[in-house]
Amino acid sequence: MKLFLASVALAALIGASPAAAADLGAPPPIVTAPVMAPVFTWTRFYIGGNIGGAWAQHNWSDSLFGLNFNNGTSNAFFIGGGQVGGNYQINNFVIGLEGTFDWAANNNNNTNGIVVPALGGNLIQVTANDKWIATLAARLGVVYDWVLFYAKGGGGWVGANSVTVTNLTTNTSITGSTNNTLSGWLVGAGIEWAFATNWTLKAEYDYLGLGNRSFTVPVGAPILGLVGDTFTTSGTNNVQMATVGINFLFGGGGY
Repeated sequence: MKLFLASVALAALIGASPAAAADLGAPPPIVTAPVMAPVFTWTRFYIGGNIGGAWAQHNWSDSLFGLNFNNGTSNAFFIGGGQVGGNYQINNFVIGLEGTFDWAANNNNNTNGIVVPALGGNLIQVTANDKWIATLAARLGVVYDWVLFYAKGGGGWVGANSVTVTNLTTNTSITGSTNNTLSGWLVGAGIEWAFATNWTLKAEYDYLGLGNRSFTVPVGAPILGLVGDTFTTSGTNNVQMATVGINFLFGGGGY
């Protein structure tokens, strides 16, 4: 009988109202913190490649006869190479440093030549080729969403082949030193788009202003036609470049 009464009391307790069960204390709900996606950052090192076109202007002149060998046109040629650099982002601003190296296919010459009356009316031509272009510049940009707008400034170097002066009338020529590296200043601007966590695409324009170089034809060279005279050429050079490229960004970051 006592066992029966205990069973009835237990059943009554289990069947009590929800309010009574709540009075006994219910377990609290489980709350999980939201997962935050990583924020993309430009503060990373990168390496990449580029291709494009360039336009070189060589304004050759002669100091002895006061002649200008410039043909009035800029020589267009293909360039291709790579770049390496690093960025540091401060809020919506990015500062960085970038170095580039590109091979150049340039054959800039005065195809027609000019007549030099002092050399008996002979037709003289000046030829100069550029082989490679290297730059080192600081970058300063502004970030808008996943896009970086930037300007850059620094220095540049062009590896140039020898200067050749040719007498087209007598078919004789003389060539200067084969190792010429021209240096100058660089300014440019571009836009870079981060299309993935570690990849960006960019388009850029640069202007490279180079210094002068000169070449003196030695006294008695067959090209002169006049014994005892010298023939000096000097050139003021500039190169304009338009390129597109792709970069791989090391490290973390994401959207």
